[in-house]
Amino acid sequence: MPVWLIPIAYTVVSIVCGLVLPRLEHSYAASFDLGVSSSAVLAALSAISSGMMALTGIVFSIAFVMLQFSAITYSPRFASRFARDPVLFHALGIFFATFTYALATTMWVDRSGEARVPTLSAIGAMVMLFASLLAFGLLMRRLGDLQIANTLRFIGDQGREVIRQTIIAGGVRAAVVPDTTTADPVVQKLRHQGPPRYVQAYDIPALVALARRAGGVIDMEVAVGDMVLDGSVVLRVLGGTGGLPDSELLRAVRLGNDRTFEQDPKYPLRLLVDIAIKALSPAINDPTTAVQALDQIEDLLRRLARRPLDIGRVADQEGVLRLTFPSPNWGDYLSLAFDEIRVFGATSVQVLRRLRSALLGLEELLDGDVRADEVRRYLTHVDSVIDRSTFDDQDRHAARQEDPQGLGLTR
Repeated sequence: MPVWLIPIAYTVVSIVCGLVLPRLEHSYAASFDLGVSSSAVLAALSAISSGMMALTGIVFSIAFVMLQFSAITYSPRFASRFARDPVLFHALGIFFATFTYALATTMWVDRSGEARVPTLSAIGAMVMLFASLLAFGLLMRRLGDLQIANTLRFIGDQGREVIRQTIIAGGVRAAVVPDTTTADPVVQKLRHQGPPRYVQAYDIPALVALARRAGGVIDMEVAVGDMVLDGSVVLRVLGGTGGLPDSELLRAVRLGNDRTFEQDPKYPLRLLVDIAIKALSPAINDPTTAVQALDQIEDLLRRLARRPLDIGRVADQEGVLRLTFPSPNWGDYLSLAFDEIRVFGATSVQVLRRLRSALLGLEELLDGDVRADEVRRYLTHVDSVIDRSTFDDQDRHAARQEDPQGLGLTR
């Protein structure tokens, strides 16, 4: 359900309860009385309904501050985390519900001049007020997530989960087959029609089933995270009979307005690099944040380094190739994780020391593996950047000392 429907659902339910429950109480529980005067109950309900409006305004202000803070300090792509936070919308829903319910209950206080008080309904309004205060407290607790350590840990956790699901688990139950070229002719093409959209995920079992039904291979032209434009080729069907319905093929490729973590290990790395290079900008000049981002980046790369990355060729249960899609290799991950940080952090001794520490750690982890050669070449590149820098000899010597803390202690 879209998150913007949450407060609307709360409001509709509260209006129905505010109109029905006092009527039932008036008919079947009118004798229940706690001895509170109608004027006191009316004042309390009026204070609740009017106070909720002010509290709702505060909540909106907090929401805008959270969005602006996360967009400016971290990354505009990370701001969607707070824009779609269910806690924010549930809090707004509870505030709206408390306001509308208290307002509806006031209509039954001293109804027809009988000085009657809907006691149970008034107690319900107080309970909702207490729930609103709890929701406000939870919303304030959410502000703690804006701390840089919590933000980086959240992105890192998302990256570790998507690596576990996509890389470690293979993303599907079908077997992954070796890279073999196919000369099958193109029998069908699927083009995107409409506004630009990002590829958010493949429904791999559905694509494999469709390819098997056609007796061919589905070759995805776009990778997860790519943007497709009007007229762009999304996929090709190679060999077989073709003739697959476009609607079924489209349902198997989920498109959206922005990138997501699902099936995209590159996206958490992209966010971490965004935070690091923004921290290294002259306007912020916070290399320590870049070092903290590198902590999470190194952990993600260590998990990727020990896993098979050539997962873009999927077979059916009989071992017949049915689906191919673009997937990044080890060099792609290294470039994404380190290139921009290396460029923008070339004037920071702290960042260069942490970068060398990450590369040396990966090289040691991959000892004897062919991927270690790429890490070694990248480390040579970093050392050449240090040699060409404007540092004096003493700073160059310091920058070549790897340090997991950046500037903590010389190893």
